Amino acid sequence: MISNMEKPYVVGIDIGGTNSVFGIVDTRGTILCSGSVKTQVYDKVEEYVDAVCKNLLPLIESEGGVEKIKGIGIGAPNGNYYSGTIEFAPNLPWKGIIHLAEMFEQRLGIPTALTNDANAAAVGEMTYGAARGMKDFIMITLGTGVGSGIVINGQVVYGHDGFAGELGHVIVRRENGRMCGCGRKGCLEAYCSATGVARTAREFLVARSDKSLLRNIPSEEIASKDVYDAAVKGDKLAQEIFEFTGHLLGESLADFVAFSSPEAIILFGGLAKSGDFIMKPVQKALEENVLNVFKGKTKLLISELKDSDAAVLGASALGWELKDIK
Repeated sequence: MISNMEKPYVVGIDIGGTNSVFGIVDTRGTILCSGSVKTQVYDKVEEYVDAVCKNLLPLIESEGGVEKIKGIGIGAPNGNYYSGTIEFAPNLPWKGIIHLAEMFEQRLGIPTALTNDANAAAVGEMTYGAARGMKDFIMITLGTGVGSGIVINGQVVYGHDGFAGELGHVIVRRENGRMCGCGRKGCLEAYCSATGVARTAREFLVARSDKSLLRNIPSEEIASKDVYDAAVKGDKLAQEIFEFTGHLLGESLADFVAFSSPEAIILFGGLAKSGDFIMKPVQKALEENVLNVFKGKTKLLISELKDSDAAVLGASALGWELKDIK
C-alpha cells in the first residue's frame, strides 16, 4: 500500500484500429487527464510509440512526473499478457509480432503490461466497476465483435499461450452458420455483435414482408443503432431482431456458466445499453438453458464503467499489479 501512496497513479493506453486513447488514473478510477493519437497514420510501430510518448509525457509531468506512476497498462487487439506483445492483429497497421510493452518500458522507464481489450475490460471492472470484490465472473464485450474476459479465483484466465477466453468464437449455429471474420462459420460474434445485429436485420427484411421502419434505410447502411431506434418506437420487427439476438446470447451464457460457475456475467458495450430489448431475452434464455445445479446462482449485470472511460480504465487497472523496474 505504501508504494501506491508514493506512486499514486497509473497510465492506461487503449489501442484501437482507428484511435489510441490514453490517460492518467488514480486509485479511485478517476481519469485525471487524457489524450489520443490516430493509430492508422503510423506505418512503423516505432513512430507510433514515439507519438504516444510525445503526447503522454506532458500529461505525466503535469501530475508530478514519472516517479508518481506505478505502471502502464495497455489494452490492444491480439494482446498477449505473458509476452507483452501484439500478435498478428488484423486491424492494426503493424504486422507480425510487436514487442510493444518492452518498447514503452525502454522509452519511459515505467513497468508496462499489455493484454487484449476484453481482458483489460475485465480487470477494469474488477478494479473500479461492477465486479469489485468478485473473484469469479465473466466479462462479455458486445461491440463490433464479441470479446470476453474470464476471471477465476481473482485471476484472469490467459491459458498456456496468453490467448485464452475467446468466447465470441464458440460456434452457436452448426447448420448454415454465418461466416465470421475469424474464418469459421456460426460463431457467436457473427450473431451477437453490433455487426451481427445489422446482419440479422438484413436477413429478416429479406425473409419477411412485415412493415418496418428499417425498410426506410438502404439495406447495406443499417446499423445496430437503427434497430434499437426502431425498437424504441414500437417496431415489431426490430424488437424481434433483439429477441433473436438475446436468445442466442442467453443460450451461450448458459454454456459459459457450466464452464466456470461465475458469480456474475457482466455485459459491456453498445448492445448492452439496449435495455430490456436485449436483457429480457438474454435473461430468459439463460434461465431456461442453464443446468439445474446452477439455476439462480449467476447474476446478469451491466458494466458500471462509462463507455467513454472504460477502455482507458480497463487498461490502467493492469498498472496497479506491476513491480518497479530495477
